[in-house]
Amino acid sequence: MSFTSALPVTDGDRSLVELARQTIDSTTDASPGEDGIHTMGAAVRVADGRTFAGVNLYHFTGGPCAEIVALAAARAAGATEPTHIVAVGNHGRGVKGPCGKDRQIFADLYPLMRVIIDSPDGPVSIVAGELLPAGYDHRAEQR
Repeated sequence: MSFTSALPVTDGDRSLVELARQTIDSTTDASPGEDGIHTMGAAVRVADGRTFAGVNLYHFTGGPCAEIVALAAARAAGATEPTHIVAVGNHGRGVKGPCGKDRQIFADLYPLMRVIIDSPDGPVSIVAGELLPAGYDHRAEQR
């Protein structure tokens, strides 16, 4: 799939990937190849340059993804303008694209935030709104 907003990752993007990797590597509770409660890490950068990290909380009834936890941590610290986000799998699984729920949240709340995803040529960053073409427009439905 081709994204018109795709940009090569910057040194700052690589630092964000590294923060997400370190976060999940230090907190995962799963052995390689096994399920666990904490298997994904995420990091978000906000407009003033601060970074925040989070991990997922898996439960069969649902639970927050690492990206949502990182966004919530940023907001709890008073940050209101996330600019970049990335998720990384435990045990060296690398950069992972956001799930459908996260894509919808990004499209609704932060459509211009850049999301670091993997591509055949390595990681790139794209505008969040481009992750959900023809997606449900929650705000339009509320009018």
